[in-house]
Amino acid sequence: MADDALFQLGMGLDAPNTALTEDFEPLTPSIEPGLEPDDATDEAAADFFIEKNGVRCAGAHLIIDLYGGRRLDDLAHMERTLIDCVEAAGATLLHVHLHPFEPNGGISGVAVLAESHISVHSWPERDYAAFDVFMCGRARPERCIEVLKEAFDAERLAVKEILRGREA
Repeated sequence: MADDALFQLGMGLDAPNTALTEDFEPLTPSIEPGLEPDDATDEAAADFFIEKNGVRCAGAHLIIDLYGGRRLDDLAHMERTLIDCVEAAGATLLHVHLHPFEPNGGISGVAVLAESHISVHSWPERDYAAFDVFMCGRARPERCIEVLKEAFDAERLAVKEILRGREA
C-alpha cells in the first residue's frame, strides 16, 4: 500500500514514465531597456513585482483559449512551442513536463519557469487548447500570444489578463 502511494506521487519509481519529461539549462532572458524588477539595486534582492498600467502586482497571468487549432496532439510540436514561448517572452525555462492522453491525443503539461509557468490542456478532437501563461519580473507573457497563434494555426484566440498579487 505504501509503495502504491509513493508510485502515485511519482517517488521511488524504477519503471520509466510515459510522460515526456526533460530538464533544460535555463535560457538567458532577453532584457528590454526600462523593464526592471522593483527598484532594488541588487537583482538578487529584487522581489520581481512589476508595475503594469499603473498597478503594482506580482505579474501578469494570461488565460488564453485557442480555437480552431491544428497539431494539438503533437507532443514534440507542443514542447517546441512552449520553448518558443519562453524564448519570445524573455523568461527562464527550468523544466518541461508533458503528458499525452489516449485515445483522443490530448496533451496536458507545464513549462516551469523561474518567473512562474506556462500550462496547457488540449482537446485536439475539438481543435481547442487552454493555455495559462503567468510570468513575473522582466518577462513579457504577451509575446506568447502570437507564438501560440502561429504554431497551432489558430482561427481565433480569446485572451484574458489577470494582474496577480495586486497591491491596492
